Amino acid sequence: MTNQTKKIRLSKYLAAAGVASRRACEEIIFAGKVTVNGVVALEPQTLVDDKDKISVEGKSIAKAEPKVYYMLNKPANYICTSRKMGSTKIVLELFQDLPYRLFTVGRLDKDTQGLILVTNDGHFANKVIHPSADIQKEYLAKTNAEITADHLMAISSGTQVEGVFVKPAKVTKVRRGTIKIAVNEGKKREVRLLLEAAGLKVEELTRIRIGGLHLGQLETGSWRAMTDKDKALIFE
Repeated sequence: MTNQTKKIRLSKYLAAAGVASRRACEEIIFAGKVTVNGVVALEPQTLVDDKDKISVEGKSIAKAEPKVYYMLNKPANYICTSRKMGSTKIVLELFQDLPYRLFTVGRLDKDTQGLILVTNDGHFANKVIHPSADIQKEYLAKTNAEITADHLMAISSGTQVEGVFVKPAKVTKVRRGTIKIAVNEGKKREVRLLLEAAGLKVEELTRIRIGGLHLGQLETGSWRAMTDKDKALIFE
């Protein structure tokens, strides 16, 4: 008998090759950006293996590379995208000396700094960002005014975000105009909208925790490789 390479779904293959998370790979396929043996493939369930010639936007995808995992203290004014747009700085530029096809796990908006994960492991990324993981994120916000009991009550009461009513998991005043907010939903600009709904203007916003993984003393713009313990902490 001859050994045959086991075929897997195209979306899974792309994620394993570090193109993006599984969900993002499906969107790339649906957009008609992937070819298999020169033919556009529009179905994520298309079966492929290493013998197939697979390209994304004309760029050939090699066999799966070693999986790497990093935690970064994202600076403000950087965006979480894989594509450079004009003079806008992107997070992946901070990793440009590494030989891997990296992407961020989820996003922080341009003005928000702090903890974000960077990897080439689509399966890991999907596990972290999937709603079923219910991973809590905590932010430290500096505002334009002293935070009162009324502010704390208003923030804790929740607000509408993307058409859905959300409430923070925990709200803690740190000092005069600084507050910690932990959320489970993680919707776009959720923390900023919670604070704005309470009448507070955000002057600086930093994500300090993902699950049980804390930013710690990692300097702004710096990153380090994650240990197995770090990865496990995310899901605690």
